[in-house]
Formats: sequence, structure tokens, C-alpha cells
Amino acid sequence: MYEKNKKILAETVKEGTDTSLLQHMQSLKEGYLSYLRLEKSYSPNTLDAYGRDLDRLLAFCLDGGIKPKDLTALQLHQYAESLHEEVDARSQARILSGMRTFFKYMLLEKMIDTNPATFINGPKTGMHLPDVLTVEEIDKMESCIDLSKKEGHRNLAIMEVLYGCGLRVSELCDLRMSNLYLDEAFIKVSGKGSKERLVPISPRAIECLNYYFTDRSRWTIPLPYRDYVFITVHRRIKNIGRIMVFRLIKDLAQLAGIQKTISPHTLRHSFATHLLAGGASLRAIQAMLGHESIETTGIYTHIDNDRLRGEILLHHPRNHKE
Repeated sequence: MYEKNKKILAETVKEGTDTSLLQHMQSLKEGYLSYLRLEKSYSPNTLDAYGRDLDRLLAFCLDGGIKPKDLTALQLHQYAESLHEEVDARSQARILSGMRTFFKYMLLEKMIDTNPATFINGPKTGMHLPDVLTVEEIDKMESCIDLSKKEGHRNLAIMEVLYGCGLRVSELCDLRMSNLYLDEAFIKVSGKGSKERLVPISPRAIECLNYYFTDRSRWTIPLPYRDYVFITVHRRIKNIGRIMVFRLIKDLAQLAGIQKTISPHTLRHSFATHLLAGGASLRAIQAMLGHESIETTGIYTHIDNDRLRGEILLHHPRNHKE
């Protein structure tokens, strides 16, 4: 991963750049990514994203021939302004958030005495309400799965576990046989930052898993992958990956004729929204989703209110034209 990040940074370098400054940047970046990996337990994908965003700031420093520790608040404001012409508001907010984390790291490592990024705020992006599937739409997607195929029962189990447990796609891909407690109707999930939580699993999902396990028992699975729940069935047999799950969900949505923007995360959103509509408390939903902050879970109150507003506009007699 570090070699990949070095290459990305090197591609931003202009002819005549001080090589000692470049080496300093590369060393600083490696230390920062090691900190995120070891202290924050970030995944490889998250580390790559942080590394790419940091490259922008390091390229800004290289252009000015200055080390990051010597940057002033004024220069950081100039850097933030330069992002307006390059990326959209949401990307700006993400890049600047990562920049603040980077300076916190340097402060922690005593590379700087004060944090010049403290008051550098990103643009307001507004609240993005994700698409949510109805139960009928989820049933329609599942009905498009061909259970006669080798992967049929596996795909149905993937749908039910994503929706029935509200998992992130990375959590589904990393789910282990040794963390299933189906007799007690619970599974143990390893979430962000390697934090574990127990999540109830529905009878429907358990039934789908058991059908899948009947098929799975006939497969010759290499030892390193035997503890993974979801396994690929074609070519090289191993644990299933995120891209394959994304493709599966999008293909099923297309077959079902659903026009919404669909991803595995849509099933997680649907899980939480349906729980809230059914009367579950935000605290319970927070625990099941593995959110650190209740504010993150609070987005589902907005989704539910938006749905409620639509119902009122559709059904209230004062909204009907004569």
C-alpha cells in the first residue's frame, strides 16, 4: 500500500522539486497512515482514501517548497479555497476533514506546537437522504434470484442478512462461521475500528442461511477461507468481496425494475428505516447499526419524516383537488 501511495505522490511532483523535501513528505505520510492503521484501526480502503486526500495537501506544500509543519492558517485557507475549483462540496468537506486529522496527528507526535487547521471548516453540504426500499421491493428483488443456480441460495442469504441485520457490506464480507449463534438468533459482527457488536438475526435470514449451508457443505473450500460465511462459487473459491456484492445488488435491482439508486448500503438504510417506522427506539437502532454517535442514527428520523410527509400529501382529504 505504501509503495502505491508513494507513486501517487511522486506523480504530483514537478520538475526541479527538492528531492529531500519529497522524501520528507513520503516519510511523514507513511507515519500518518501507520497511525491511522494502528491507532484508529482503519481498513485498507479507508487508508487509501486518506492517503489520496493527503496527496493534495502535500502537492500544495511541494509547490510552495514548504514543509507541512510550517504551514500557517492563512496558507491553509488558501489551500481550502483552491479546492473549490477542483472538486465538489462533498469532496471538499471530506478532504478538509482528513486534513484536520493529519494536523491532529502532527500535534500528537509533537511535530507542531499549535494546530493551524483548527478553524478551517469545509463547505456545508446539506443532508443527503439515501434511497430506501420498501418491503415489497426487497421481496421483488429476492424473487429474481434463480435458486436453481449454484450461487442461488447464497445470494438469497446475502440479501436477507444485509436487510435482516443491517450490515455494512464490509461486515457481511468478513462475517465468520465462528461468529454465528443461530440457535440464540444472534450474530457477532466486527464493525468499524474492529469494534464488535451482537446483532439479532431474523428467522427468515436463519432459514436462508441454512439452505445456503446445505449447498456450501458440498464445496471444497480452501482452509484459509473455511471460516468465512459467504464464499465465491466460480473459478477460485475464496471469501466473497465487496465488488461482487455491489454487482449482485445492482443486478437484482435492475431485474426487479427498480429505478432507485441501489447499493448494499440501501438495504442497511431500509433495515433502520423500517425498524423506526415499526416503533423501535433510536438507541436500539444505534446499537444494531454500530454507530458511535446517536446523531449519525438521527438521519433515519428525517427519512421517516419525509415518508410521513409523502403519506399526508397523498392521503389527507385537504390535499385532494375537487
